[in-house]
Amino acid sequence: MELMKSLHVAASGLRAQSARMRIIAENIANADSTAKTPDGDPYRRQVPNFRAEFDRKLGATVVEQAKTLPDRSDFKLRYAPSHPSADEKGYVKMPNVETLIEAMDMRQAQRSYEANLGIIETARNMVNRTLDILRA
Repeated sequence: MELMKSLHVAASGLRAQSARMRIIAENIANADSTAKTPDGDPYRRQVPNFRAEFDRKLGATVVEQAKTLPDRSDFKLRYAPSHPSADEKGYVKMPNVETLIEAMDMRQAQRSYEANLGIIETARNMVNRTLDILRA
């Protein structure tokens, strides 16, 4: 049944966007964390990756989460000589998280999540109308 395929595909999209939002939330939560020692590295931004996977049983392509990879961009340096994690020059390594970018990514993930919910709601309404027709 094609309707069931669309529900499964939409559900895989919901799972993917939910995982994406969890990773983004972790990035935002650690945006100001620093290393415990002057020579250590702070939190490194995580980047979620997804792949299209063909589900043979379903006969449709669904979304699956692939590995979450660290963002290899440079850390930011902030001058704070009194900070416990400051190096000999007074600089503290800060995470490579840009909260504005994370907020935009979160909004995009939220809209994608809502779109998948809309698909499920539409499919549910179609089933209900079909049942109503069959009852009449």
